[in-house]
Amino acid sequence: MALRRMMTVAGSVAVIALGLSACGATDNGDDASVEADAGNGDVDWSDCTPGEESAEVDLDSEDDKDITIGAFNGWDESYAAAHLTKYALEQDGFTVAVESFDAGPAFTAVAQGDIDFLMDSWLPVTHEDYIQQFGDDMEAQGCWYIDAKNTIAVNEDSPAQSLADLKEMADEYGSTIYGIEAGAGLTRMTEEKMIPTYGLEDWDFKISSTPAMLAQLQSSTDSGENIVVTLWRPHWAYDAFPVRDLEDPEGAMGAGEVVYNFAYSGFGEDHPQVAQLLKNLVITDENLASLENTMFSEDNYAGENLDKAVAEWVEDNDTFVDDWKAGALAG
Repeated sequence: MALRRMMTVAGSVAVIALGLSACGATDNGDDASVEADAGNGDVDWSDCTPGEESAEVDLDSEDDKDITIGAFNGWDESYAAAHLTKYALEQDGFTVAVESFDAGPAFTAVAQGDIDFLMDSWLPVTHEDYIQQFGDDMEAQGCWYIDAKNTIAVNEDSPAQSLADLKEMADEYGSTIYGIEAGAGLTRMTEEKMIPTYGLEDWDFKISSTPAMLAQLQSSTDSGENIVVTLWRPHWAYDAFPVRDLEDPEGAMGAGEVVYNFAYSGFGEDHPQVAQLLKNLVITDENLASLENTMFSEDNYAGENLDKAVAEWVEDNDTFVDDWKAGALAG
């Protein structure tokens, strides 16, 4: 598994150093219509268009209005999607609980019908083993994000445009890359793949922690200094800081993944309108970064009172939920 969460629980590190919380990326399905045969080994999980099967929903027509959503411990986008869905459902009289799990227990709970669905399944790489193990007992209910990946980012006004530029621009960045936890898949990929691929062996790769990296990003932003950091999408730092990704012409940081919803087998029959709502969901980079920023950055809710944070974000993005229910986000 290539991405950050492959070897780490860093995403669940408590907020320290500036109170900046670590957001989620880890280490793409047949289209969003794949439901009953999620375990099919022939499915191309990289092939999915968010909102492809969009249609207007009528949540009032559902009789069973108790829903439980699973979210992955430490994965900020997991809680962002879950609590956004909680908000949308509660508007129509549903009672919704968001329960926290590590990945293995989360997929087990969905497959056994102990929870209704989870919204943060990364494919085709990160959660492939779980889909192979539990797929026959789950239904895919669309994908909502298609750019989940590891990145190397710089401040947006700095000179480098590509990772290939860095070797000749060492002085611009102090020959330094600021990283996260030593056990992270992102760290391993940077150290073992990116650095040798682009001839940066003489650079100082500072391996520390996610909060320390974010604190350095804050400090460099405040002082107007150039900086190179290991980062990932989705992450609220893209909304909180003026940063951009460097191009990766050699593909050293790996390909992007697709984020899917998975429900227990039969969920689409039991809850056809909620299933349609899930298929309607499309979250852009801009929307996801701003939602996570509101929920998790120290300048906003810092990971506390997530329902209130989502309500504030929806108020600031007042057409989002209505467009979602109307099946218009894909447009």
